[in-house]
Amino acid sequence: MLRSRLLAALVLTPLLAGCFASKGGGSEEGGDGRSGSRLRVALAFPPAERLSPYGADATILSRLGVAEGLTAMDANGAAAPALAQSWRREDARTWVFTLREARFQDGTDVTASAVAGALTHATEAEPEPAALSGVDLTAEADGSRAVTVRTAEPDPVLPLRLSSPGLAVFSGKAYDADGRVDPVGTATGPFELTEVDGTSSAALDRFDDYWGGRAQASGIDARFIADGTARANALRTGEVDIAEAVPVAQAATLDRETRRDTATTRTTSLLLNSASGPFADPELRAAARAAVDTSALAEGVYEGYADPGAGVYGPAVTWAEGKRVEPAGRAEAGRAKGTSITLATYDNRPELPEAAQVLKQQLEKAGFRVKLRIREYSRLEPDALDGKFDAFVLARNTLVDTGDPVAVLASDYTCDGGYNIAQLCDKDIDRAVAEAERTADPGERQDAAMAAEAAVLGSDAVVPLVHQRIITGVGTSVRGVLLDPHERTLVGTGTRR
Repeated sequence: MLRSRLLAALVLTPLLAGCFASKGGGSEEGGDGRSGSRLRVALAFPPAERLSPYGADATILSRLGVAEGLTAMDANGAAAPALAQSWRREDARTWVFTLREARFQDGTDVTASAVAGALTHATEAEPEPAALSGVDLTAEADGSRAVTVRTAEPDPVLPLRLSSPGLAVFSGKAYDADGRVDPVGTATGPFELTEVDGTSSAALDRFDDYWGGRAQASGIDARFIADGTARANALRTGEVDIAEAVPVAQAATLDRETRRDTATTRTTSLLLNSASGPFADPELRAAARAAVDTSALAEGVYEGYADPGAGVYGPAVTWAEGKRVEPAGRAEAGRAKGTSITLATYDNRPELPEAAQVLKQQLEKAGFRVKLRIREYSRLEPDALDGKFDAFVLARNTLVDTGDPVAVLASDYTCDGGYNIAQLCDKDIDRAVAEAERTADPGERQDAAMAAEAAVLGSDAVVPLVHQRIITGVGTSVRGVLLDPHERTLVGTGTRR
């Protein structure tokens, strides 16, 4: 099997030559004459929403160093200063953020009114950013350097919530009357987006007035390449400097010194449509859950770069294992009796189609008849959110939206959740999630999150499959790549070649 994969990679190599030519040149002097080579980066996910910060594209903007919010998330998962240099809590529902001196990439100053306007636009977005799921928030300027943020209900993790890539701050010119956001030249990060070629590529230049210091690379030439083999080959042949999400099947084609694997907070799950179709029946959901062998996926499909699914949160969420609560109230598994279902997934993460094929076999062995649908993510997401599939295989970073463990439960598994692919709506689950959201003490909040996780798992609307490590390909001349378990960052001021 390994030999055949290596041969397949070598056969594809000639087809890739010339596909990743740098727009700015690759010399030690950037194409604009300034010092520092341009970085060539291969990303797995083409923009699904024209680089809107309010959906999945937000992480593209944060990973490329384009956009940022009032706060950032540090290595321990806590809120850290970004555009806000400090903050204080005035009462249970009111926070005041003091801004640092910073400039937008269009040359205007980052002011309190601009920040308040950006946050207000986010609250009005449709669909709402996942970080605001269940949160009623208002923002207003308090002079030129302070922003007051109020929530309808107490929100003890608001500073962490504001670190979400979906709540990035842009200058006023980015927003149009229809609610769309144009991130080209309007953000605040170390790299300025200058050109976007649909879903194929983007060009970025260094933003010299970045408050955090001048980036060492003069720019970035990014390519959106859904095919994982192509990403790995581009790195191996020197056509790109960084390739994200290298498929496990391609890891052996890379030299050891160019392979970096990182434990992440990403969980791959089987989501079952609990609102309509066959899996509206809890006994059939239980039958599907009982049919799944997660160890076969972890060792077979992921070749040891993953752990069998234990829950919504995996080993990279280090506190979760000791607090996990056994799911209760699960239905007895029924009999499939030839029930026909449609199982969908996407090929941007190459392991997912293979995992779906294994799941198809396991479910068919249990008596289901399975139709498999595989498409590129941006073409699949609208149908998935509309509940047009019976089952969906999703790789989801459980802490990417806010860093708060409760947020993913609210957005993915509650009646009003904005990313509820499982179409789950259960009053007991909503009650457990709401209780966790109200809990301020960090340890007690973790306990409440695990109780809510148990309620979600008890519904059998989600079957955790694996907790994966992500493989990043990094050229030997590259330094300073940001290997982030939360998958929010990739390129920063110190990334260079």
